[in-house]
Amino acid sequence: MFHVDLAPHADHEACAFSLLDGEEKARWHRFLVPGAGRRFALCRAALRINLAERLDCSNSRLSFRYGEHGKPYALVDGQRVHTGFNVSHCGLHGLLVFASNDRIGIDVAERTPGRDLDGIASLVYGPLERRMLSLASGLQKEHLFFRLWSMKEALIKALGSGFSLNPSGFEVPEAMLRGDRSGVFRFPHAPSDSWHLIDLGEQRFAAAFAYRMSD
Repeated sequence: MFHVDLAPHADHEACAFSLLDGEEKARWHRFLVPGAGRRFALCRAALRINLAERLDCSNSRLSFRYGEHGKPYALVDGQRVHTGFNVSHCGLHGLLVFASNDRIGIDVAERTPGRDLDGIASLVYGPLERRMLSLASGLQKEHLFFRLWSMKEALIKALGSGFSLNPSGFEVPEAMLRGDRSGVFRFPHAPSDSWHLIDLGEQRFAAAFAYRMSD
């Protein structure tokens, strides 16, 4: 796993922008939300540098495409590669992870106060998750909310389904809900597949990593 510093820095941003291809630069110009283009460029440049090294190719030979639900994959000279990766960014933090296949997902979330946590939870969390949130308050509730969200998002990204899968339709392992930092998870609709879920959260952000376990 790699952390990417997304703080404003003119030299870093210029260097990152220079590594993007024409399609990515056009995408950068379409961002309207302040900071969104910076986060995209810095994360994509870090991804390109690390992938080029892993694949032993030049940056110019790399390109990216997207699956049915928006999950990206890499190509070298137009041919899809087997190396999998996943990227997440939020605020001033980006995370990258690499594996031998694409059945991986990572998520990072900065904890933002003042949100309607119970209202959002009623839409995206399952019964036990909602109950645990209802028993918490203050900073404990805020930390639990974002911890749960990062774990569920990492699982959805590893599966590659996007939000065609309702996040309220599954719950993180109960032991992790109660504080464990890792566990084994199975989606209710595909119980034969096992996924390893790891809580990567720290003081700066909530984060999680998920990957499909070998058969």
